[in-house]
Amino acid sequence: MLSWDEPSSKPSAILPAVRYDLSGEPASRVQAARQVEACDSAAMTRAKAALDELDIAEGLAELAGSAARVRVDDKQMINCRADLNQLVPFKYDWAWQKYLDGCANHWMPQEINMTADIALWKSDQGLTEDERRIIKRNLGFFSTADSLVANNLVLAVYRLITNPECRQYILRQAFEEAIHTHAYQYCIESLGMDEGEIFNMYHEIPSVAKKASWGLKYTRSISDPTFTTGTPERDKQFLRNLIAYYCVLEGIFFYCGFTQILSMGRRNKMTGTAEQFQYILRDESMHLNFGIDMINQIKIENPHLWDSAMKDEATQMILQGTQLEVEYARDTMPRGVLGMNAAIMEDYLKFIANRRLVQIGLPEEYQGTTNPFPWMSEIMDLKKEKNFFETRVTEYQTGGALSWD
Repeated sequence: MLSWDEPSSKPSAILPAVRYDLSGEPASRVQAARQVEACDSAAMTRAKAALDELDIAEGLAELAGSAARVRVDDKQMINCRADLNQLVPFKYDWAWQKYLDGCANHWMPQEINMTADIALWKSDQGLTEDERRIIKRNLGFFSTADSLVANNLVLAVYRLITNPECRQYILRQAFEEAIHTHAYQYCIESLGMDEGEIFNMYHEIPSVAKKASWGLKYTRSISDPTFTTGTPERDKQFLRNLIAYYCVLEGIFFYCGFTQILSMGRRNKMTGTAEQFQYILRDESMHLNFGIDMINQIKIENPHLWDSAMKDEATQMILQGTQLEVEYARDTMPRGVLGMNAAIMEDYLKFIANRRLVQIGLPEEYQGTTNPFPWMSEIMDLKKEKNFFETRVTEYQTGGALSWD
């Protein structure tokens, strides 16, 4: 049986080191491998002939980049001319560490038991109408929101960020957004909901539609394949996108829904759905911190972008996002439910907004706000691989790597 671990029965001759020139040496071996043989099919013959016409000069020039090894100081977040294919040496160790943490925290929706949720959802006495409204509204918003984030990452952010270790994490984040969309679909399917109703809420429910539309306006132009950075105005346009998606969409728009669903789980209701949201929140917390680090690094490397007009615009974006989330809270909670109401949620959202402002170097706008939900901080500060709702201990494929930082 063939085994790659077994040594060859015949000793190999020690060959001299050969530095291969892809455009030439050792040409005789290439020619021998490409000779048309009697057993070759017509398709194989055409393939070999086509390679005889291949001009590799253009491809080699692109891969060679500056024809010099990349130094740490050559790396930048945007508008970098260094070879993007050379991952090391790292300049931003925090980006690589977040990539490793994301890989260690891998999970899949099917790992979570939804049996109790299904029974509760189907029971006439299981949930109040207000509780059902919360579940539907949040599944409707999040199933679209994570797709919007993923599209923005894949179509715009990855292409415009010119640092390979950051790109590595962005690839991981895009995969996690796909897992989140999968999780919402898994919940919707498990509960037997009307999939058309839930997935079309961003068209049909004003409080959901306004949040989606607000995010989309910041990605339309930079998703154009011809959009490039390199001028102050275009660099600012990209920076606006990062603030919109990391500080507002993931940093504010998610928090009312997360708090509502996790509060339900704390009351031993819809614990499977709440557990899905718990692991999504862990991922999103890391996405948020990564985005904040990128924004601040771009500011450091391009201080001319962070002028008074840009600071005012960033402040306005966060305040607008907070207002939209307050309106969403009022729509999803017309009455008090789950130990909270819209007024308490508004206080929490203002507390969150102050944190986002400070994280990107702006002053607080909501004076005197405090956190009315300290248990949310406890969830985000978990350091061990245990389900917060105590429904079961969760075994991850990669083991104890749960971190909310």
